[in-house]
Amino acid sequence: MAESGVGMSPQVFVVDSQANYDSVLGRKKPWWARVGQKFLLLLIGFTVLGLAVEGCLIYNLYKKTEALCEFHPLCQNVSRPQTSRQKGGTSSSEAQPQGSNEISKVQPHLEKWPFAQLLGTNIPSKNGSVVQWRHSGGETYLSNMGYDNGHLVVNREGYYYLYSKVTTNAAEECSLILHKVMKVTQAYDKPIELMKSKSFRCPKPPSEKPPEVGEDLWNSFLSGIFQLQSGDKIFVTLENQEIRQGSTENLMGAFMIPP
Repeated sequence: MAESGVGMSPQVFVVDSQANYDSVLGRKKPWWARVGQKFLLLLIGFTVLGLAVEGCLIYNLYKKTEALCEFHPLCQNVSRPQTSRQKGGTSSSEAQPQGSNEISKVQPHLEKWPFAQLLGTNIPSKNGSVVQWRHSGGETYLSNMGYDNGHLVVNREGYYYLYSKVTTNAAEECSLILHKVMKVTQAYDKPIELMKSKSFRCPKPPSEKPPEVGEDLWNSFLSGIFQLQSGDKIFVTLENQEIRQGSTENLMGAFMIPP
């Protein structure tokens, strides 16, 4: 039995604050927060990758554009602005020193495109079978090409479409008609045959001719694409037959084909 003089021992309570702190830190985030954080990081990664790819594409496009600008006059004018002398309107004679033989270079694509169309004429041929043409007036055209006694002169190298049409009267006698397109070049001593058409024609019997018609017309048309050099001459020959006079029945032409 306990003594009455002895009191009861006091109770002691200990508060574990560290345990509460650890429990708060150890609490996990909700699943949607973790998924959202991963999605945000993934989105940022894709954005950085897209910017890098876009930069590479822009750089490649710039390189390609820079390469094309070397041959385009508009880009050259932008990349190479005019000097103060050129802006001031100084003439070429003032800009170049006296006695200079330099000729300003013009871009080929800025020059006028070469083409020509010649029509038949009433002038008889002076060179045997070489057909003469009318090269001025009417529906004739001559641009960046020359004409010399029935010859069409090429001033610029390139590929040309050539064509020729002649009309003859084969009502008089039987003959082998030869229609040719020829070329004279500095590389060869003799003319080169480019195109040829031949036909053996005889007059129709009187019974087959209409009473009011006294002609037996024969047409020949030649055309083709050929590579020509500067200084080459193109001409048309008609052998064993005289050409029928008339500007609308005979023609010759050429025009340069873009590369």
